Amino acid sequence: MDSVLSPLDLTAREAPEGPVAIARPHRVHAAATWFRENFPGDVFYAVKANPSEWVLDALWAAGIRGFDVASDTEAALIARKFPDAQIAFMHPVKSRRAIARAFHDYGVKTFALDSEDELEKILAETNGAKDLTLVVRFAVSGDGAAYPLTRKFGVTAEEAPSLLRKVRQSSEEMLGVSFHVGSQCMRTDAFRNAMDMVNRVIVNAGVVVDIVDVGGGFPAIYPGMTPPPMMDYVNAIKNGFEEMFVAQNAKLWAEPGRALVAEAGSTVTRVELRKGDALYLNDGAFGTLFDATHLNWAFPAKLLRQEPSRAKLAPFRLYGPTCDSMDAAAGPFMLPADIQEGDLIEIGSLGAYGTAMGTRFNGFGETVTIESKDSPWPSMYGEVSSVVAMPKRKRAPKKQR
Repeated sequence: MDSVLSPLDLTAREAPEGPVAIARPHRVHAAATWFRENFPGDVFYAVKANPSEWVLDALWAAGIRGFDVASDTEAALIARKFPDAQIAFMHPVKSRRAIARAFHDYGVKTFALDSEDELEKILAETNGAKDLTLVVRFAVSGDGAAYPLTRKFGVTAEEAPSLLRKVRQSSEEMLGVSFHVGSQCMRTDAFRNAMDMVNRVIVNAGVVVDIVDVGGGFPAIYPGMTPPPMMDYVNAIKNGFEEMFVAQNAKLWAEPGRALVAEAGSTVTRVELRKGDALYLNDGAFGTLFDATHLNWAFPAKLLRQEPSRAKLAPFRLYGPTCDSMDAAAGPFMLPADIQEGDLIEIGSLGAYGTAMGTRFNGFGETVTIESKDSPWPSMYGEVSSVVAMPKRKRAPKKQR
């Protein structure tokens, strides 16, 4: 990975046929440092958001020691790079082979689940290990999320008490609860509401919980989506945790993905053809622009020229290089009205689910990665960091195994 200051200069020098991914490790470091200093608990990076080596190295350098993995392949990656890392396998549904490999080969002892069948698989493939940390995933409302995650995973509030009791009986180590309020959550009260619901279930189940994992969903800034300050999310979670009926020494966890890496990546793509307000690019839905196309999100964009354009901004649609008609992003992407074939566009805030989602469909997808030290996009971490104290919690009775 080359190190440069100007994405335009290096892109012009390299003249690649495909798109260029811009890496900004310093932005990962800034976001990770903010979370480590301000979140009153343990931070587990959601590796799925961006498993690039430069991302993982920047996180480790910033003091992140926890990693949320969704496959045994991700577990292997983290175990190889960081033997001292704490790895949590937080995918609620795993193959038996993945469970066994994670436990026996990579030392993973934290597993999420949302059903008794998954619990049986975990216990069987770990040979009935008693030192497991088992985390029950709850289904919660996705209200306030730009991308709700309410259908695929999570035990309902009605079914959760019996599952919690079953898990509590199965582990002599720690019992956790978790949820996910949805990706790009725009409401801080979504976390508090989820914690209140989970707390009611805990009381109903009559079990002692050792870990509260608030999952991911922490947002980034995109055009048309400016979230509340990140500290507001932290305060909402802190206040919710303070009211939960959990063990006195219970741990608070979070699994930020997008929030740690979105600002750290962008893509430089070339205009191959213009048709009115439609721009045909050398990158698209099957490359780094998955969210821009499949989720129909707008992303910050700017024209890269040696001589800046003086034309007014105009809305454009984007089309990718493949022959598939779904390779399209409605945007709108605001760019100078005089944009033309051969121009380079930098599309920002793609550090999360950008290069990680790329395929080789139609023979496209070859991406060159370069490093830049600039910070051209709005940041969630412009505020001054202030360390918050661990909250006090209601005292729960002595654990009953």
